[in-house]
Amino acid sequence: MPQATVHLLRHGEVFNPDAILYGRLPEFHLSDRGRQMAQMLADHFAARAAQGANIVYLASSPLTRAQETALPTSQALSLRIHTEPRIIEAENHFQGLHATISEFIKPKHWFEYRNPLRPSWGEPYKEQAARVRAAVDDARLKAIELGGDGAEAILVSHQLPIYATRLAAEGRPLWHDPRRRQCTLTSLTSLVFDDGGKVARVDYTEPAAVLLPGAASTPGA
Repeated sequence: MPQATVHLLRHGEVFNPDAILYGRLPEFHLSDRGRQMAQMLADHFAARAAQGANIVYLASSPLTRAQETALPTSQALSLRIHTEPRIIEAENHFQGLHATISEFIKPKHWFEYRNPLRPSWGEPYKEQAARVRAAVDDARLKAIELGGDGAEAILVSHQLPIYATRLAAEGRPLWHDPRRRQCTLTSLTSLVFDDGGKVARVDYTEPAAVLLPGAASTPGA
């Protein structure tokens, strides 16, 4: 079986002036900075392709912010954007609320914190990692089908599902401190597969790091 790489790309900054925990809500678009981030990633992939990288498959979460992040890369590489529902944002009890401590500590939410290791307030980490990994495995096979040995695929997703998938691939516990996730806006978590179809390593890069200072940090879940 040929080798392949699947890049998990987190979407760019979202226009969210009210600091809503947007989760799976529709119509949350990229901000101006987010669009710049998306273009910077497109330039990054185009430069790699010019140097010989064989990037042959592009898919995105169905959510607006992910689709908009994928668009410049689609145009730069002349790749169709395939919509992949398995890499959508995690479900979350707090979706639609203001992402503030004063909101989260209200007594009406206390029951949701009964099992933070699962977590009880949203989709279990294990389920997130399983669905994203299934999409990753299919993208790996599709990339190999289209490009052969060394082919690469890009999946545009969201912070928590990406990070849960990384932890699972590295054999680490899935529970974690959300404040310490290594998965910034438009970062790349790249799963590099060996010729046996196993993850040989996980690479992490931030091609748009120059745009991160001052970016909004409200998570989707």
